[in-house]
Amino acid sequence: EEVLNEPSNQEEPEPLQMKREQEEPETLQIKREQEEPEPLQIKREQEEPEPLQMKQEEEEPEPQQFKCSSKQKSYIKAQPDQKLYSCKICSKSYSQKYSLTRHMGVHTCEKPFTCSICGKHYDSKDALKDHKRSHMGEKLYSCVTCGNHFRCKRHLKHHMRVHTGEKPFSCTICEKRFSTNSSLTIHMRSHTGEKPFSCTICEKRFSTNSSLTIHMRSHTGEKPFSCTICEKRFSKNSNLAIHMRSHTGEKPYSCVTCGKHFGDKYYLKSHMRSHTGENPFSCTICEKSFSKNSSLAVHMRSHTGEKPFSCTICEKRFSRNSSLTIHMRSHTGEKPFSCGICGKQFRYKSCLNDHMKIHTGEE
Repeated sequence: EEVLNEPSNQEEPEPLQMKREQEEPETLQIKREQEEPEPLQIKREQEEPEPLQMKQEEEEPEPQQFKCSSKQKSYIKAQPDQKLYSCKICSKSYSQKYSLTRHMGVHTCEKPFTCSICGKHYDSKDALKDHKRSHMGEKLYSCVTCGNHFRCKRHLKHHMRVHTGEKPFSCTICEKRFSTNSSLTIHMRSHTGEKPFSCTICEKRFSTNSSLTIHMRSHTGEKPFSCTICEKRFSKNSNLAIHMRSHTGEKPYSCVTCGKHFGDKYYLKSHMRSHTGENPFSCTICEKSFSKNSSLAVHMRSHTGEKPFSCTICEKRFSRNSSLTIHMRSHTGEKPFSCGICGKQFRYKSCLNDHMKIHTGEE
């Protein structure tokens, strides 16, 4: 009996308690500490916050603000087709923000840069700088081919295409090509009918600013171009060039049908209609047709009663400038037509023609 009781006392109480203490508290506690808190925290820190923050910094701010490094800027500059800035009014696009800002002046008519010498306004600082050279007589850029000098580099670049024959700008409608983008823009208005420049006096509209400037002289009477021989003045430089041929006798344009020569290409074109019978200009009131637009303009005054030419002496008014010229001879006594036989002079060509019949015996 004593032997049987001893083993029971040794096997039950103490070894079980020790086993539990060894297995559960310390081992479980260590196990929990190792498995749960720290690895989870480390895993979250590695996976979530920093990579997300870096991803946001890489994807969002810089591309939206177009902040580029020097390498990126040179890359954009080297890609002329990449036009990031577009006009909200006409949808025209530009590769530089400065170019868009300058273009907006076309719509707003804003010209904030003023010449301190003549008061003329410009839409950009560079345009004003180029203009000021016209006062100083500066022409810093010269053509290596013909030696012509220019105020700005842009004008020289355009001029060089005269020698190279380069015409990089083409019309998308008729495929006609131009050496400058501004020439293409003006040409496109012949297709669209756009006339953005209007006269502040009569509200007549024009497709180019230069045409408006010339038209304004019909209201102001300004004639800035004068002949060095007879001092006759003209509102357009092209008219002066044509007039100079009356002194030199130059007639570079000839009719292929009758061989007649003309000092102006326009006169030849009008003359050719005498052979073809073409009268492309017609009156909207009486439907009478004319070979020249100027003849139609004179005819229209017969309907409107307009007489824009007035005598400076007696203030009599005329619908044609030629009628005023003839009238002025009544005041000056001028007789520019003379008979080649007897030398008699006449005020009007019609009078000379009547006189010649005396010598020829023609009735």
